[in-house]
Amino acid sequence: MRTLLIALAASAALPTIAIAQTTAQTLAPTTGSAESPALAQAVDALDNDTIAWDFVEGITTEVGPRMPGTEAEARGRDWAMTWLRAEGFANVANEPFMMQTWVRGEETARVTAPFVQPMHIAALGNSGTTGPEGLTAEVVYFPSYADLVAAPAGSLTGKIAFISHDMRPTQDGSGYGFAGPARWTGPALAASKGAVATVIRSIGTDNQRVSHTGNTSFPEGTTPIPAGALSNPDADNLERVFARAEGRPVTMELLMTPRFIGETESGNVVGEITGRDASLPPVLLACHLDSWDNGIGAIDDGAGCGIIAAAAKHVAAHGQPLRTVRLLFAGAEETGLWGSSAYAAAHAEAPVFVGLESDFGADRIWRLETNFTASDPDLYRRLAQAVARFGVGPSTNVATGGADLNLVREQGGPLIDLQQDGTRYFDLHHTENDTLDKIDPVQLRQNVAVWTAVVGILANHGPAITQGE
Repeated sequence: MRTLLIALAASAALPTIAIAQTTAQTLAPTTGSAESPALAQAVDALDNDTIAWDFVEGITTEVGPRMPGTEAEARGRDWAMTWLRAEGFANVANEPFMMQTWVRGEETARVTAPFVQPMHIAALGNSGTTGPEGLTAEVVYFPSYADLVAAPAGSLTGKIAFISHDMRPTQDGSGYGFAGPARWTGPALAASKGAVATVIRSIGTDNQRVSHTGNTSFPEGTTPIPAGALSNPDADNLERVFARAEGRPVTMELLMTPRFIGETESGNVVGEITGRDASLPPVLLACHLDSWDNGIGAIDDGAGCGIIAAAAKHVAAHGQPLRTVRLLFAGAEETGLWGSSAYAAAHAEAPVFVGLESDFGADRIWRLETNFTASDPDLYRRLAQAVARFGVGPSTNVATGGADLNLVREQGGPLIDLQQDGTRYFDLHHTENDTLDKIDPVQLRQNVAVWTAVVGILANHGPAITQGE
């Protein structure tokens, strides 16, 4: 712990990452691996790395938002394939799949009684429509998701449900698990009790007047009702309206006109650094290339794709690895994990050595988790030693893998979570503020350095990873 605290303090004090302390001993090969000493030199040089930044700057500038199933997402795939080929990746391809596609329309909200108040709202993915005429109805206030669960059947008939909560920032992003159900299933639950629409407090930790969009879901056969997220300041204001209403009905006017446009094509972009031994299962690095349409997809998840591509390229630049390193830029993650499911179905018979995903912004990595920490302690110890100098601590938490690693989970394979600092992530997540200027280049370089050290070890590790109790 003392070593970790010293490393964290040192990294905070320096304007650039202290990578020059790398030693060959830190990355010394273990039995059965074929790691080159050049890997240590590669990590040493990352203090001036710009590959990840160049990727995310390029795709956000030249493409911008990449809504799943749309022409904009297709342009993003074309851009990414051109970039990967220019950077020397092999077997670059688009693996298309079909999906049901939802697109945004008009969206306004206004409290009409007892106090007239305009509200900032964003429709949730898969939201139904009010129709062009909108709707006005009484609002019922639920301080928590549990309060909505407890509401009697039929008690919301003809009314709008307002689900509030209080999401706090945490380093590990655990507040999302508490607050998320209000968005994920709250509108469907309200609809089952008769609601004609649902508004929620944004699933976010900021106090700016921007709304956090995101997907919601309705059971098959259920007609989606209009569902939107209020900005946190507007949700606060709506709570105050209820407190001052003194029993008078609170009514709201909503206009939301999203629509389902049917089946359209999306796709997964793949590329490889080919290994020396094609018979060995590859290391799979994942991110998602699509984004919501209100921001430009810088932290979610353009940065993640830049990070994994940079790590793979740095490993390759200092000696061909033993194993192939495969990149999966998944498509259509935001509206239902369409790309992850399609990739798992298409590659079900292709074993993966280990899977890792970057999809939590671009800030520094602070913790290393695997699902083989106890079963393969030698490999875990080696990985932990390689990243300790970056202020990355060990953990006994069991890695579950990112959303686009369905294939590895279905195979029961090894997973690694390089946990990024999420303290400010949910200030920006799914908002207009997901823009390039929010990325800290220094933290991004630390992130790439950690990924490079880990991927370099894995790509040159020969033995299968031991799993199980």
